[in-house]
Amino acid sequence: MRQTLFSLLALAFLTTSISHAETKAPVKMIFDTDMGNDIDDAMALAMIHQLARRGAVELLAVTSTKDHPRSVAYIDALNTWYGFPDLPLGAVRDGAAKEEGKYNGQVDRKGPEGKPFFPHDLDGTKAPEAVSLIRKTLAAQPDGSVMLVQVGFFTNFARLLDSKGDEFSPLDGPALIKAKVKELVIMAGAFQTIGFNTKHIEYNVKLDIPSAKRIAAEWPTPVIWSGFEIGIAAAYPWKSIVEDYNYMEPHLIKDSYLAYVPQQPHDRPTWDLTAALYAIYPDRGYFDLSPQGHVHVDDEGRTDFREKGDGNDRYLLMNAVQTEKVREAFVQLCTEPPVR
Repeated sequence: MRQTLFSLLALAFLTTSISHAETKAPVKMIFDTDMGNDIDDAMALAMIHQLARRGAVELLAVTSTKDHPRSVAYIDALNTWYGFPDLPLGAVRDGAAKEEGKYNGQVDRKGPEGKPFFPHDLDGTKAPEAVSLIRKTLAAQPDGSVMLVQVGFFTNFARLLDSKGDEFSPLDGPALIKAKVKELVIMAGAFQTIGFNTKHIEYNVKLDIPSAKRIAAEWPTPVIWSGFEIGIAAAYPWKSIVEDYNYMEPHLIKDSYLAYVPQQPHDRPTWDLTAALYAIYPDRGYFDLSPQGHVHVDDEGRTDFREKGDGNDRYLLMNAVQTEKVREAFVQLCTEPPVR
């Protein structure tokens, strides 16, 4: 009798859990990336696509803060590779980083008959301007529903703050953000000591310090920061790169990783993946959060956190057990074969 009762209770719990999972709406996301500056951008977008297939996230648009045509071309190729060829894409104009990058050239590779390995039909010269696309996308969504994930420079979202009403919405930038954005998740800054350095100047901040200062000071919604220390702790295992992607040749992620890494073997930090994972699964226990406070960006690009009960900002924390869970999640999601 006791066993039967236990079984019934377990079944009821399982049924409730499944029902809740089935009815939970996907996270609406705009992904802002400096695709081409590091391989973690590509792996983060691949992971987002795999979770989109599961219904966990609805990727509304992807925008680039890297001012080179092949940045958007690579994003388009990766989207197509994973079965999402028609996602809206936007490109920065007059951005901070203008070089091609070590792996964006993968989009030009062709097979023996001249057929592209990684088809795409858009680049940065043809894509809409990023802020205009962001405004259009936000205006079409329900209030308070969109997660913005920034894993590149602060340029596009700082310009969004400066934007005026247009054909998409009469609201100016701050008002549109406040109406439509649920949360901004940023991979930027450093909030713990890095290699005995208490003043680590993180790359995404230092490339456009004025924009970073603007976001830190004026952004009107909650902001979650994934600091430099988080991605370093959960570095992606080299063993997975050489063993887990061989089901397809060529493979866009594996080949891009090999083209990018400075030396081999190399376990590459997963900075951008951490921001995307938190944005999609904030309640799965992958990370803890700091108390509320305020992030200040100084003139050199240093990020300092000051605890304040009514502050907009928090940053990710991750213990040793969580680190292994996060790393395993990245391996399982990134190595899953694309479905096209």
